[in-house]
This record gives sequence, structure tokens and C-alpha cells, in this order.
Amino acid sequence: MSDESIDTTNESNDKLQNVTTLNGLYENWFLDYASYVILDRAVPHVNDGFKPVQRRILHSLKEMDDGRFNKAANVIGNTMKYHPHGDASIGDAMVQIGQKNLLIDTQGNWGDPMTGDSAAAPRYIEARLSKFANEVVFNPDTTVWQSSYDGRNREPVTLPVKFPLLLAQGAEGIAVGLATKILPHNFIELIDASIEVLKGNRPNLVPDFPTGGMADCSNYNEGQRGGRVRVRARILERDKKTLAITEIPFSTTTGSLIDSIISANDKGKIKIRKIEDNTAQNVEIMVHLAPGISPDVTIDALYAFTDCEVSISPNTCVIRDDKPHFMSVNDILIENTVNTKDLLKQELEIKLAELKEKIFFSTLLKIFIQEGMYKNPEYENSGAFDAVVEVLNRLFEPFFPQFYRTIEPEDYKKLIDKPMSSITRFDVKKADEQMRALEDEIKDVSLKLKHLTDYAISWFERIREKYGKGRERKTELRTFDKVEAAQVALANVKLYVNKADGFIGSGLKKDDFVCDCSDLDEIIVFREDGRFLVVKIQDKIFVGKDIVHVGVFKKGDERTVYNMIYKDGQSGTSYIKRFSVLGVTRDKEYDLTKGSKDSKVLYFTANPNGEAEVVNVQLKPHTKLKKLNIDIDFSEIAIKGRSSMGNIVTKYPVKKILLKSKGISTLSGRKIWFDDVLRRLNVDGRGKYLGEFDGADKILTVLSTGAYELSSFDLTNHFDDKMTLIEKYDPEKVYTVIHLDGKSKNYYVKRFTFDDLAIGRQMSIINEEPGSKMILISGAAQPVVHLDLLKGKSLTPETAEINLADAIDVKGMKAQGNKLSPHEVKKIELIAEHDDEEDVPDPVAETPLKAVVLAEEQDIEAEKEVVTKDDDTAAPVVSPEVEEKPKKKIDFEITNPDDIDIDDKGQLGLF
Repeated sequence: MSDESIDTTNESNDKLQNVTTLNGLYENWFLDYASYVILDRAVPHVNDGFKPVQRRILHSLKEMDDGRFNKAANVIGNTMKYHPHGDASIGDAMVQIGQKNLLIDTQGNWGDPMTGDSAAAPRYIEARLSKFANEVVFNPDTTVWQSSYDGRNREPVTLPVKFPLLLAQGAEGIAVGLATKILPHNFIELIDASIEVLKGNRPNLVPDFPTGGMADCSNYNEGQRGGRVRVRARILERDKKTLAITEIPFSTTTGSLIDSIISANDKGKIKIRKIEDNTAQNVEIMVHLAPGISPDVTIDALYAFTDCEVSISPNTCVIRDDKPHFMSVNDILIENTVNTKDLLKQELEIKLAELKEKIFFSTLLKIFIQEGMYKNPEYENSGAFDAVVEVLNRLFEPFFPQFYRTIEPEDYKKLIDKPMSSITRFDVKKADEQMRALEDEIKDVSLKLKHLTDYAISWFERIREKYGKGRERKTELRTFDKVEAAQVALANVKLYVNKADGFIGSGLKKDDFVCDCSDLDEIIVFREDGRFLVVKIQDKIFVGKDIVHVGVFKKGDERTVYNMIYKDGQSGTSYIKRFSVLGVTRDKEYDLTKGSKDSKVLYFTANPNGEAEVVNVQLKPHTKLKKLNIDIDFSEIAIKGRSSMGNIVTKYPVKKILLKSKGISTLSGRKIWFDDVLRRLNVDGRGKYLGEFDGADKILTVLSTGAYELSSFDLTNHFDDKMTLIEKYDPEKVYTVIHLDGKSKNYYVKRFTFDDLAIGRQMSIINEEPGSKMILISGAAQPVVHLDLLKGKSLTPETAEINLADAIDVKGMKAQGNKLSPHEVKKIELIAEHDDEEDVPDPVAETPLKAVVLAEEQDIEAEKEVVTKDDDTAAPVVSPEVEEKPKKKIDFEITNPDDIDIDDKGQLGLF
């Protein structure tokens, strides 16, 4: 190879070494861009809780702060000195800060996050820093500064915020490759949690939303990825035709919520007549229901199909040590609290140094004047500054031990710059008083530094006292029961069936109508060959020929019982069985017979409440048969699993089967409990056991307002938060009520039975005078109350105990009752509730003889709960059983010994 070829090759290799591939460029540029977006735009810093644009806005507001409002446009213009982007991003960020009503006092139309209304243009609205921001967010002495993007100005790296501001305001941002969503928390709860952190306890924070509503935070997961918060609107039932939404879920607006309700109505999920938005200062969305629509079911449907319930997934990502970190909200609070404590320490140390400097210079000046150093010839004749320093060093040398640090030349310069007039007017006594005051301040600051944790706790307590008013929790914490959409969906489609051809669906309008159902329902189909399957409702679907029954399938429904007689295809024997279908795999066929070919269903009924009819089975004539008719009562057949073979009816051919008489339910009443946490009825044994319900049984609820209502035992029912009593309604049960009459201001007691109202109607059991209120209600036969009474002019209350059953007879529900006491009542307390008269013995005088006999108590049947299991896999079933009737001692007063009789077994008796 020639030398020229070698040179050309080397030159080409050198050029290749300087080439950056396109893949490399994209990788480097993308990483730079991603880092910039994460660190400088989208993710807040853990220390002060601000994104860079927010921090620059606050710094600019502080820079412009003179106590008066500034045009938002001016603030935006000033902020552009620090922010590398345009005015739009600054304006939007400023409006978001202002709407949170914590750091900025606003003036003008700043928009409304409730309704989604946008703010006016920046030239029309004004802002200034709030007192809270001035006290908590800023301190130039503890701020770390950096150059702005163009190097012309200084801006803070982070602001020295002495409060968990990030958790109070929340934050949301989308960066490159990650996102953050930090939910807002309650101002007062954050302070209380910070105090607990300083005491050594770990916090447990849950969010609080400015829009109010109700939240289930049981899966919050400390705000980390994988957690979830369910938030619901607050929906009130104004009457049976009107619902009012008074609080909306976080992340929604009244406009978006109304749109979702209208959309659900258009799709047939709910049925409303009209909707009105009366929102002004407070949210009020009126939902008017269509005739015949249940308000309770509609409330559940609103939660299931609209934005009245939203699920929020938090994702707490923050900048820490110049890197993104995923932290829990509790860990963020701990870090914020430690940072606040450190900032307070820095401020105390700075103040201590300033106080020492003041004493230092005051002492320097005092000695300089008292010792007459300013008149010293050497000092007066000193020319150059170095000579002055040398002379003053020699003159101050005996006093060096009085100073906490070495005297520097700058100190002498400050001393000699003092005008002669201030030296000649120097008041030693006043100077000593000022130095004593400074020394007291130094002791106070030193004490705070020594007890820094206590000082930090007092700091948080002062902030809570000063700024906590009006910042109480807005979102009610609740545990929600899951709303099954299929259970609350309106019947918005019609189901038809073509039994011969084997088609079902909502589009077969020329065929037989089955029922109304929702488009979320599942349909169960039984065929003549003894097979059944469950399918989703569709426009038209083939399910197999010769259909014998079609209905809506309810998963886990134990009360629907199917009665069936079928013929086995192999043996010809007919079998009878009763069964329920609790859970199946959709679109899978199940066989209810023995599985033989040519098996056939001879009789089939579906009974929603376990009814058992009597049928007449007619047999075909046979030489061995003397009786061709058999009556069979299904109530004598046990309810078993769907795969059971059943009991033999006959081995001979069946001609036909006819219904002889309809049956009644063979199931016991439905056992109902009330879950006070979810405030819903259930059949799972959760909460207070209300009893066994059947037919027309009702539930009695009494509100704290003195109103009562009767309702059905439907599991979809809602119950008012003001409810004070819930029981199974007994029209014969006597209740005792103490109430305050608003007009006379007297307390009254009355005993009565509740009238049997129509379901859903409310009626008050106290008078409707303004100021009237119900004090207590008891369903016990013998309620006893403790009273504190003021008699006459005495200032010391006297106590009394009253058996309310003795105070008044049972009267009508609308009666006013008897006055509780002729004296002034200061306190009423229910201290005992007895269920029969013998539980409260009356006092008796001394008698010649007492006899105690054992009597069997006939009036009380105590219930106890016994846990049983049907099999190893079944869930526990709670059922009440009757205890043995208890023996009870009853005192008899014997006034005549001749009345006593002793039987042949030595037992005491009475004539």
C-alpha cells in the first residue's frame, strides 16, 4: 500500500471518530429534555412544595410587596425576569395558587374551581401575599440563592417554608416518563400531625378536599402508587321527587358533573325529569326525578353511572436532592417537620448572633466613651487608619475578656465613624438598660435553642391558633359499600323470547315479552332438555331450542328457588328436585338431570321467594298401576344443590302434570342487620341485628330532629346521618320521649306507640315550635333518667332519679306529655333501661314476713347468636336461637301469715 493510501485511510478514521450517531443524539437530547421537565417544570420540591414557576411567582410577589394589591399582569411581568417561559404559563400558575386561598389574597374575578369558570384577564385582577405567606414562606437570611436563567438576577433555590405546604395545597404534574399527583390535606390536621412527629410519633394522614363531599380512604396507601381514594358527592333527599347535590367530588366541576348525569339519563342508566344548577356561593344541583322512580335507587345509580363518585389514584413524586423520589405523604410530612425545625434553629442562631453583635458593639462604644479613649492624644494624633487600629488595640487590650470575639478593624471603623454629637450625648444608664434587655433576649433565644423541639411545637401551635380558624375538615371520611351497577341500573330495555326457535334478546319485538331489565343484566335460560345457561343481555342471541323458562339472573340469590320434575332419558324414571342457582360461569351450559340422552323436563317453575306448590301427576295407564293420579307437595322436598339428582316420583310414564294449588314461601324471614359504618342494611351479619323480616314488615327510623319514618327492608335504602334510632317496627311497642318545648322552654315526657305511616312519609313526634327539640328516646319498658334540678333560689343543683314509666301513662303520639319537673332542669341523663316492670323494684315498708319465690319469667325471650356452618366451605351464618327462659327472683310482701301455705314437697306457696 502506498503512503498516499495510508494517509487517506487515517484521515477517514479521524473524521469517523468525530461523528455522533443519530441514535446517540436522540438519547442525549431526550435525557436532557426529560431531566429539564422533571426538575424545572412539572414536579414540586419536597422542602417548599413549589414547582419552579410557583416559586418564582411567590418570590416576585415578595419582591413587589408593599402591603397593597398589585395587578396580576404586573406580577406576571416581574416574574418573567426569572422565568424562561411566557406569560401564559405564569398567569395560569398564579390563578391556581390564588384559588387555593392560602398564600395569596385575591381581588377581582379569579374564577371558581367548583364551577370550572375561568379567571378574568390578568389586567383586571389583583393580588398580594397573605399574612400567612409572609410569616411562613419567606426569610432572606435562611434562603439559598442562585442566578436566574439569564444571570441578571438572583432567585431562591427553594423558599424556606416552615410548614408542610406541599401536602396542604397538593400538586399535580406530568413530566417525561413520570407523573405526580399529590392530594391536598387538611391545614389543622397537618399541624397536629407535625406536632405528633416532634413528639416521636408517626403520622397517618388522609386527604381533605376543598370541594367537600365524602371520601373512602381505606385504600389510600399513604398516597403512594397503587393507592386509591373513592370520593362521592353529597346527595340529599329533599323529598321523594327531588335530590340535591350540595358538595361535589374533587377533580370535578358542577358543569362536568351535570354533563355526566345528562349522559347517564340519555343512556337509560337513570331516569330524571330535569336538572337545575342553582350554584352560587355554595353548590346546589337539583335533580328532579321522573314519576315512580325511587330516590334511594337513583342515589346509588348516580354513584354508579355518573361523576357523583370518582376514583382518584395518588402518585406522590417529589424532587429531593435534585432527583425525583416516590415518597409516602407521611414521610413527606416527617421531612417537612424536620426541615421546619432546622429552619427555626437557623433563625434562632441568626438572631442570637445579631443580639451578640449588638451587645458587642454597645460594650465597645460604652468603654470607648467611658474610658475617654476618644480624647486620648495618641488616638487624636493618629493619622492613618492602621495607626488608629494599633492605638485602639493597645487601649482596649485590658478589656478584651469582656468581648465574646476578637475586635476586628471593621469594628473600629464602625466606632470611629460615630458622629461626635452621639458620643457627647451618650447615656450610660440607658445603654446599660438596653444591654440588660439584650442579655435577657439572648437567654430566651439560648433557652429556645436548648429546647428546640418544644419551641418547634409551640411554633406549630401558634400557627394553628392564628390561621386555623375556618380551615376545619371539609371532606367527611366514610367507608363506602360497593354499588353494584347491575343492581341499581334502570330497566331500560325489554326482554323477549322465541321459545320454539331458541332465541332471546331485546330486539325480538314480534316474539313473547318476558320482562323489563337493564342492559347490564344477565339472563338465565332453562331448556326442556334439562340444561341451563346464563348469558349477557343482547339484541338477539341463540340459547337453544325448546326454552321452558327465561328470567333475570341475580348472582348469589338464595331466595329464588326452582321447582322441577324431569324424566331420565335412560331409565324413564321421573325425579323431583328443588334448587337455587347462586353462581355460574357465563355462557357455560349446566345439566340439571342425570345427564342421560333424551332426558326431558316435565314440570318447571321459578319461585322468587321459595314458594312450594302442590301438583297433580297423571300417569299413563298400566296393568300394574291401580292409581293413576299422584299429588305431590313441593314443600316436602328439601332444597339442595343444582347438581343433585332429586327424589324419585315414579318409574312409570307420566302423562301430564297439572298445578293443583299455589304454594306459599317455605323460607324463613330474611334476617337483616344495619351497618352503622356504611349506614346500609345487609344480610351478611354486619352491625346491629334488626330482626327477621317478611312480607309487609317495616323498619322504624327516628331522626334527631324529632321526626320519624317507616321504610321497607330493601337493601338499597339510604338512611339519614341524623338518625338516632333504627329498629324493626312494632306497632304495639311503647316508646318514651323527653322533648323541649320551644315556646315555653319546659321539658316534657310522653309515652306512646308510633302510628303506622305510609312508607317514605315523615312525621314529627314533637311540636313544631321554633327551638323545640328531642332530648332522648327510649324503647325500654322502664327507662330511668338522672336529673340535675335547681329548686327555688338555690344555686346548687339537686339530683333526682325518675322512672319515666311512672311519670306518665301511654297516650297518643301527638300528645304534648307531662311536664318533666316543676323545677328548672339543668341536666338530663338516661342511666338505665329495663325491659319489664320487675326489673325496677318499688321501695317497700318493713313487714312481719317476706317470702321469696322462684317464678319462671314468661314475658322475656332472650336471643343469642349461634354461628353454624352448612359445610367446610360455607361462610358463617348468624342465626338467633332462643335461650332457656331465665329464672327470676320476685319479692312478695306478706302482710298476713295465714296466707302462707307449704306443700307436701316443702315448697312455699300463696293462696
